[in-house]
Amino acid sequence: MRYEIVLAPEAVEDLGTLKANLRTAVRAALETHLRHEPTKVSKSRIKRLRTTRRPQYRLRVDEVRVFYDVAGDTVEVLAIVPKSEAEEWLAQCGKPS
Repeated sequence: MRYEIVLAPEAVEDLGTLKANLRTAVRAALETHLRHEPTKVSKSRIKRLRTTRRPQYRLRVDEVRVFYDVAGDTVEVLAIVPKSEAEEWLAQCGKPS
């Protein structure tokens, strides 16, 4: 099954603030990992977030974290944040379960 990847306006801004090489890596990871199996968790890449209702998942790309939800055949990327800011972003924007 092929999923449609939709970036929230905040995620588009986040992507624009990254350095070019990191931006390329994030785009490649979105295509590789979220296009066909966004819910397939792994030890190193994709993690299902248990403490929040939204976002549902986190994708790790180098020193960047991509937070996203999956609904039907759509993957909605909510934010793309540096690892150092990920916990703070979840505390502010995540919806607890």
